Amino acid sequence: MSTFQLPPLGAVDELLPAELEQEVRRIYARSPLYGQRFPIHSEPLHWSCFREIPALSKQEIISRGHQAFFTDYGEIERGFQTKRFEYESTGGTTQSPMTVIMEDGWWTAQTERAYRASPILRQFAGRPYRKCVLAPVGCSSNLCPYEDHPFPHRYFDGTVYLNLSSDPFAFPESEWDRIVLELQATQPEVLEGEPVYLSLLARAAQRRQVKVPSLRAVILTYGKASTQHGRRIAEVFPAPQVDLYGSTEAGYLFVGEAFKDSSQVIEENAFIELVPWREKLPGVFQIYVTTRGREAMPLLRYHTGDIVQQFPTGFRLLGREGNLHFRADGSLVSPADIDEALPVQFTCWHYSLVQTGDSRWDFHYVTDQSADHSEVESALARLLGGGARVAAFRRRAIAPAASGKFSLLKPLAR
Repeated sequence: MSTFQLPPLGAVDELLPAELEQEVRRIYARSPLYGQRFPIHSEPLHWSCFREIPALSKQEIISRGHQAFFTDYGEIERGFQTKRFEYESTGGTTQSPMTVIMEDGWWTAQTERAYRASPILRQFAGRPYRKCVLAPVGCSSNLCPYEDHPFPHRYFDGTVYLNLSSDPFAFPESEWDRIVLELQATQPEVLEGEPVYLSLLARAAQRRQVKVPSLRAVILTYGKASTQHGRRIAEVFPAPQVDLYGSTEAGYLFVGEAFKDSSQVIEENAFIELVPWREKLPGVFQIYVTTRGREAMPLLRYHTGDIVQQFPTGFRLLGREGNLHFRADGSLVSPADIDEALPVQFTCWHYSLVQTGDSRWDFHYVTDQSADHSEVESALARLLGGGARVAAFRRRAIAPAASGKFSLLKPLAR
């Protein structure tokens, strides 16, 4: 029982499943934060008790401070010296930086379980393999380089971290020369990265007429992928693509074949609570995460801010709440809808649809050849409805957020 919805109010007197109750009590025992927020009794927990536990937000973690998770933070500081614990800073695109404490080996174990949950990736679980990563600097809970380290010093346990700075649109050609050369030298079985970074890597490799025949899988992670990214990557790196979703603070949560609406919860990593988002959107959910087996900073009913849609084949990750648009009639527009609306012949390395007024939108895209703007504009205006007017602009670059992440859809804040 790793994916669940809270039962209706009339059924809240039923007992929690044993494995969920055990994890709740372990989290309360390990972290004083939760008892301070909402004490629970020693009798068996009912759904009514679980429902009353307030959801935890990233902003609350930031405001309370990561020290609030620990009874004796001095023990954690001593653990840093002995390498029993490590820390990372994560902020995403909407929040201030948040410090995350994790026990040594936790992220490695999360990754191993994520691989075993994927029919495509499980071939790499439990054996040595070579991987290249191209993503924002400070990209995960492991060692992403922050300085100009030479190639051998960016090789950790079979993984090479290719870039030395964020914003791939700012990489000079000499930097792409180095990255492509290191990719060739490594001959990885797995290529992992943020979709925009990998799309631009595909462009760089294509221009240099470079192929990587060793590749067996491409992992799209750290950001929302467009089918435009997926197609450009596949043209140069023709390997199965995996959508791997998670966060530094919560770990890996969903994995599936990219663009197949087949993502599944990584059951050994977390409990996922599906919370109905809007009354007019059945099958569309917020997700609250309760981590499993976490020692440092366990999360209970953690509101990630991401939205998923359930299909018979699995889940589709729609994106962040703030990066989804609602038409006047309450219907939803997500990046997947933009992909479907774009003309069949349209191709680009990256795009961003940005709302600039109540009915005005700008469509920025990066490509080697200009598209028919009138066709693109009318297709997107039909998608948005409500008399929307769209202006298309071909760009050399589209700037990321300060975190290094990109957004495919940017509606006005409401």
